[in-house]
Amino acid sequence: MEELELLLDEAKDLMNKAYAHVGGELTKIRAGKANPNMLDSVQVSYYGSMSPLNQVASVTAPEARTLFIKPWEKSLIHEIERAITNANLGLNPQNDGQQVIINIPMLTEERRKQLVKQASQECEHGKVSVRSVRKEINEMIDKLKGVSEDDQIASKEKVQKFTDEFISKIEALMKKKEGEIMTV
Repeated sequence: MEELELLLDEAKDLMNKAYAHVGGELTKIRAGKANPNMLDSVQVSYYGSMSPLNQVASVTAPEARTLFIKPWEKSLIHEIERAITNANLGLNPQNDGQQVIINIPMLTEERRKQLVKQASQECEHGKVSVRSVRKEINEMIDKLKGVSEDDQIASKEKVQKFTDEFISKIEALMKKKEGEIMTV
């Protein structure tokens, strides 16, 4: 019985990680508003090694359409500009000698639809992950020795309940993100 509880805890934990991953990926998809998380994937060359942008500068969004990146060292301004340009995010960095400024352009209708499609793909990957966790855990439940058939069935029903719960959470994330993207 204890083995079943451990498997159920593992199922919930793995599904939660899949959900959290989808949430993290969706924050990287820009919705037309300035968000410091948009630059999380940017790596800057810092003394010969690649470092995440947020470790070499502070990134703030004082206005809905502007990001300010203030490097800890002024000598990094050009490296930061180059890294943002090379990250291929469709952003045009400029500097004023003190910081890098990014004005977030308005999204076209076509670009909004592309971003919704991208978000939908991320959510679908999350749902597939949740379903594969369900499949793996159910297989493990089948292989357990000394567990009654009723306990196995009850455990599989709990795993299905977790699966439904996390898939609906992912769908809710998608609805929210779609609303953000499509709002002009």
